[in-house]
Amino acid sequence: MKITLLCVGRLGGMAEARLALDWAARATASGRAHGLGPVEIVEVEARKPGKGAEAEVLLAKLDTDHLIACDEHGQARSSRDFAAWLGRLRDDGVRRLTFVIGGADGLDSRVLEAAAGRLAFGPQTWPHALVRAMLAEQVYRAATLMAGSPYHRD
Repeated sequence: MKITLLCVGRLGGMAEARLALDWAARATASGRAHGLGPVEIVEVEARKPGKGAEAEVLLAKLDTDHLIACDEHGQARSSRDFAAWLGRLRDDGVRRLTFVIGGADGLDSRVLEAAAGRLAFGPQTWPHALVRAMLAEQVYRAATLMAGSPYHRD
């Protein structure tokens, strides 16, 4: 199952971008044997400010079987639950899974309505650049859990 993190904004060489790319590469390497990956990060940028303009470029870039919106009002999942959920999506035949991460103001209602579900990283507010790294790390963690690697929480 190909996993895409579709993100508003171009981070260039920011530390968060480097972290996200590193975790995505690790997830790709670890997940391959378990039907996860490749994991890629796709950045888009709207020509005009605002969630509406961002929605247009996000929706135009969608090439997915299953869209999940990263949204503060979404469902928070433990790492084990996240891994099991990814496994179920894979086993149910989802071939292209896309997580969409909006800009600083969040996602437009059109993107939220297009999504099959919403994922939250708890009740705190997180910078969208950091959410990329956190999500990529969780995908990596899910791949290692699926592989049976020891998990420090057990």
